[in-house]
Amino acid sequence: MSARRDITFTLNDRAFRASIEPHRNLVELLHELGYFGARESCGQGLCGCCTVLVDGVAVSGCLFPAVAVDGKTLTTIEHLGCGRRAVAGAAGLH
Repeated sequence: MSARRDITFTLNDRAFRASIEPHRNLVELLHELGYFGARESCGQGLCGCCTVLVDGVAVSGCLFPAVAVDGKTLTTIEHLGCGRRAVAGAAGLH
């Protein structure tokens, strides 16, 4: 069993603290916090369903280690007023 790690981050303009196991990915962390807009589909970072902005950069949440968001600012699809098009644009998928 892995030791949990305490992290702090900003999610959709709100400060959060979490205790997470090092092997968890960002999508799993978001789901634990009640954010379900980013979801795992292909599990390989290819489909874009798990896209989250970390410090303004689009990442594949299914591959991104949750512990790596310590001290970062996250933006999910729930927070973007323009919905999926804004995430697609940020990810260069338009």
